[in-house]
Order: sequence, then structure tokens, then C-alpha cells
Amino acid sequence: MNESLTTKYIQIQGIEQTFKTSKGPFQALRDINLTVAKGEFVTLIGHSGCGKSTLLNLIAGLTRPTQGTLLCANREIVGPGPERGVVFQNHSLLPWLTCFENVYLAVERVFGQTRDVGIPAEPKAKLMARTDAALAMVGLTPAAHKRPGEISGGMKQRVGIARALSMEPKVLLLDEPFGALDALTRAKLQDELLAIVQNTQSTVVMVTHDVDEAVLLSDRIVMMTNGPAATIGEVLPIALPRPRERVELAESTDYLHYRKAVIDFLYTRQKHVEKMAA
Repeated sequence: MNESLTTKYIQIQGIEQTFKTSKGPFQALRDINLTVAKGEFVTLIGHSGCGKSTLLNLIAGLTRPTQGTLLCANREIVGPGPERGVVFQNHSLLPWLTCFENVYLAVERVFGQTRDVGIPAEPKAKLMARTDAALAMVGLTPAAHKRPGEISGGMKQRVGIARALSMEPKVLLLDEPFGALDALTRAKLQDELLAIVQNTQSTVVMVTHDVDEAVLLSDRIVMMTNGPAATIGEVLPIALPRPRERVELAESTDYLHYRKAVIDFLYTRQKHVEKMAA
């Protein structure tokens, strides 16, 4: 792989997004320019209404930009694709299917049919093995045959992550996947996500409101200005060594420095911008 493709695996070029509303056009995003390297973990953070999820949906191909171009591995993003796995805050599991069956649906969709010339559909045994491996990766093998109504919220989110990972995506897109969970469950899944990303070397773009989560997980934090017409206000590199241990980082002066920088941007600089715009 050439160096440009490695360092500019995701390219967001001159993106603007305007929605039609009953009150007229609403500009959600303006002048968004960002590159994400292969294997990098990038977090989008900002106040509600700053367009974080809108930008993630554009990378996922769920919506098209009003202006600009998005590329993944030098291919324009024109719609959803199996190379980009998405996990939402709402796990979106089918309640009448077991955990295994929910993940199997995604595996069958990607690997159970002929994809390209010379790549035949995989047999059912291989598809089942892929499903088992994805559930094992998130520690859900014992719950494989339970339905969503029989498991906790944290376990449901693990199924959602397993479903995304089962497709072997080149990019993992996470939209506040732990936002609805209690603090202890959230911390446990953050640690598990760190381990999974370390093992899979996935490229990750994640939306969060949580400053500590952003610093703990990220290689870079992209801080968004307030909406409407939000843009990237600052990009903060996080030079903390990996693997990262939560307890050790709690007393790290570097960790506290990064945390303070994000808080300063969100609650001092952007608070001031909101007052000026009022």
C-alpha cells in the first residue's frame, strides 16, 4: 500500500451539508476538511447540534453531502458499504432473533453471496464460524442463543459491535455506542473496545460527548464548533502510549493536560462563541 493511501485512508474534502426544513435551508456543516490514517482512532466531540453524527453519517454513506467529496481507500463514498461498519447508540437488534442470528444476518449479507469475480459465496459452515468468532471477540459466546430481551443493555451493545466486526470492515464508525449505558458498564466496554481495536488494527471514527472517553480512546480528537454551520475548530493529537490502562492514566499529567485542553475548548471557547451568536 502506498504511503498516501496509508496516511489519507479517509479523506473529507470541502464538505458542506445543508438540509431543507419547513423554515428554509439549515446549514449543519461547512468547510469540513479532514484526513484519517489507516489504523487511526479519531473521535469527534462537541456540543449537541454541532454536526458530529451528521459527519459520521456522511462517512457511512447514509447521506450525501450538499458539497464536497468523501473518499475511503481512494474510492468515493456514494452509499453504505461493508467496508464501513456502523454501530449506533441504539443497537437496532431484531428482537425475535437470537444474538447469533442477529450477527449471522450481517455475515450472510457480506460473505454469503458472490462479491467479485473469482470470490464465490462462502459455505454455511464458514458463515457460522465467522459469526461464532465475532461473538467470541466481544465475550458473548455464552449468550449466543439468547434474544435481545433476555440480555442487558451492555450486552446488546456488544452484539451490535460484534455484528459490525463480523463484516471485517476496513473502517469502524461508532455513534455514541456507550451513551445510554451506566458508568461501570460503559467503562468496561471502553476497555474492551481498546483491546479489540489493538488486535484488529481497525480504523475508527467515533462520536462522543464524553471528554474522558475521547482522551482514553483516541489518537486524535476532532473538536467541532457550535452549530449551525459547524466546522472543525481544532484537532488535538493524543500522544499517550498504547496499550492504555485506565487506572494508570488517571494520575498521568499528560492525560490531565489533554483532558483540560478539550474542556477548555468546549466550555470556555465554544461557550463564548454561543454568547456572541445569541
